[in-house]
Amino acid sequence: MRFPSPLRKGDRIDFVAPSFGVTTEPYATRFEASLRRFEKLGYELNVFPNVYKNEGIAGSASPEERGKEINEAFASPSKAVISVGGGETMIEILPFVDFDLIARLEPKFFMGYSDNTNLTFLLPTLCDTVSIYGPHAGSFYAYPFRYAEKDALRMLQGEKDFFGYPKYSISKNDPEHPLWRYRLTQEKIIHAYNYDGPFEGTFLGGCLDCLVSLCGTRFDKVKGFQKKHPKGIVWFLESCDLNAIAIRRALFQLKEAGWFDNAKGFLIGRPLHSEFCFDVGPEECVLDLLSPLGLPILYNVDLGHIPPAMPILSGAEGKVSLEEGNLHIQYK
Repeated sequence: MRFPSPLRKGDRIDFVAPSFGVTTEPYATRFEASLRRFEKLGYELNVFPNVYKNEGIAGSASPEERGKEINEAFASPSKAVISVGGGETMIEILPFVDFDLIARLEPKFFMGYSDNTNLTFLLPTLCDTVSIYGPHAGSFYAYPFRYAEKDALRMLQGEKDFFGYPKYSISKNDPEHPLWRYRLTQEKIIHAYNYDGPFEGTFLGGCLDCLVSLCGTRFDKVKGFQKKHPKGIVWFLESCDLNAIAIRRALFQLKEAGWFDNAKGFLIGRPLHSEFCFDVGPEECVLDLLSPLGLPILYNVDLGHIPPAMPILSGAEGKVSLEEGNLHIQYK
């Protein structure tokens, strides 16, 4: 597995829009404030044109244009590529992304989450390159950085030791007050199942909505990845639009496709849609599908669309432990 070199002051960061661009509030204002912050921290910035577009079908530009932008960013002299946002149709850019080229180039970090699973997942499985399932570029608008944003920058800089956060937020994005910070108001309790101590493996996963769409396509090389990582996979999973039953169906599909054949454990993030469906909730659906494997499951960890969400090094090896009720990840 290729590990990108740490980001240092003076290095160039490329900002791309492989899914949505930043054309609406609060995202436009947050992104501009984040750019000013990165600049003050001493980084060289390069913003690709699609970032300010909304010309595609549920995307910043056509799939071909967005794929071309990714190829150019990975071939550029930057040391990191950060997505400006998630969205809905990033999967359509994959036929236009030159994964063979990316695998030959010097590795660099790509960071994003949600729809960006389409790259954060495929970079390890197709290009043997570690990526970061972490905050979008517009999340760095408030300084000093806290929680996920602070950890994401530490991760880009080469740090390998991370803890979960004390509480979580249910505050909504407010277009009229784009620079307001989220507040940690909700008590967090991680539910541990089949857990009797730390477990290790290679981290792989992302947004379940995207993973189930990738499963079975020509981009699905999970079986080959499993052979390269015989010590097993620590799966990190969260969901955006899926209701409880859709989460159940998605896990069933991945399980039957053999994705969990050498799993070592599961980190399950807070689902964005946690309401019950047919009198069952997401947690019950997850347990029904995964607990028969007899592997550790940590449910309700700081991962996903409800902030703050820990950045995860996708493709990296590491150890997971639960310490005083909080998640601790140490990467190798």
